[in-house]
Amino acid sequence: MSYGNPNNPYGAPQQPQPGYGYPQAPPVQQPYGAPVPQSPQGTVAAARVLLWVIVGLQVLGVALFAFSAVVVDRAKEDAAFEQLADYPTGALWGFAVFALLWGVFAAVLAAKFGSGGNGLRVAALVFGILTAVFAVYPFTIAGVVHLVLGILIAVFVGNTKGKEWFNRPRH
Repeated sequence: MSYGNPNNPYGAPQQPQPGYGYPQAPPVQQPYGAPVPQSPQGTVAAARVLLWVIVGLQVLGVALFAFSAVVVDRAKEDAAFEQLADYPTGALWGFAVFALLWGVFAAVLAAKFGSGGNGLRVAALVFGILTAVFAVYPFTIAGVVHLVLGILIAVFVGNTKGKEWFNRPRH
C-alpha cells in the first residue's frame, strides 16, 4: 500500500492547495464593544435575591399581623383576656396593610431588575435605605434581619456593578 498515490482512498489526507475554495471569513465582532449580559450578574443578582427574601418575610409579617388582629378582636369578647383586649386592632390591621404594600413594592422592584434602568436603581437604593431605617426602630430579631438586608440591597445596587447594569445599553 502506497501513500504516494493521490487517488488512494486509504492514504494520508491531502492538503488543500492555496487559491482553491472560499477564503476564510474574518471573526464576527460585536458592533458596540463588549457583549451586554442578558441577566444581572454578581452583586446585582444578589440584591435581586435579597429583595425576594424581603418579599417572603413581608408575607410572614402580614400573616402575623392579621392573625394578631383577629386574636385581639376575639379577646375583647372574653373577660379573661382584658389586658390583651386593650391593644388597638386598627393599628394591627394598619401594620398588616403596610407590610403587604412594602412586600408588593419589593416584588415589583425584584421583578423589574432584568429590564429596568437607572430609575429602578434609584428606587431600589431608596427601598434598601428605608428598609434599614424602618428596621432600626423596633429592633427585634426581624428588625435586625431587615436592617442587614436593607443595607446589603443599598450597597449592592449602589456600587459600580449596579451602575453598570442599570445604565447598560438596551438593543
